[in-house]
Amino acid sequence: MKILFVCLGNICRSPLAEGIARSLSDEHIFDSAGTGHWHIGEAPCQKSQLIAKRKGIDISNLKARQISKDDIGKWDKVIAMDSKNLADLKAMGFENAKMLLDIDVPDPYFFDGDDGMDEIYEMIKKGVKRVI
Repeated sequence: MKILFVCLGNICRSPLAEGIARSLSDEHIFDSAGTGHWHIGEAPCQKSQLIAKRKGIDISNLKARQISKDDIGKWDKVIAMDSKNLADLKAMGFENAKMLLDIDVPDPYFFDGDDGMDEIYEMIKKGVKRVI
């Protein structure tokens, strides 16, 4: 199974989901992407790297990319971190796009410091376990 995790910039939530998924399963192919273009080529944000590292996961080598129509049909599951990204994916033609959870995973890019990162991590881990 091939699973793609998607958030806005591909530097906070979706690379964290990719790292968590890779730590939980080696039976599937995982990747992540963003609907926006602002951070293409950048490593995950420091907050996401730090929480991942505290949990024994290294995501420092991941690089942000923007999702494109070329991704349609390449992934068995396309998993959005929030309802806005889900709507963007559906508008692009991703019929197999679904939410990670029944609620939006808040975007930690806009958080002050590391506040809330443990909760974000646990939300994403719960959703990733459900997906795989």
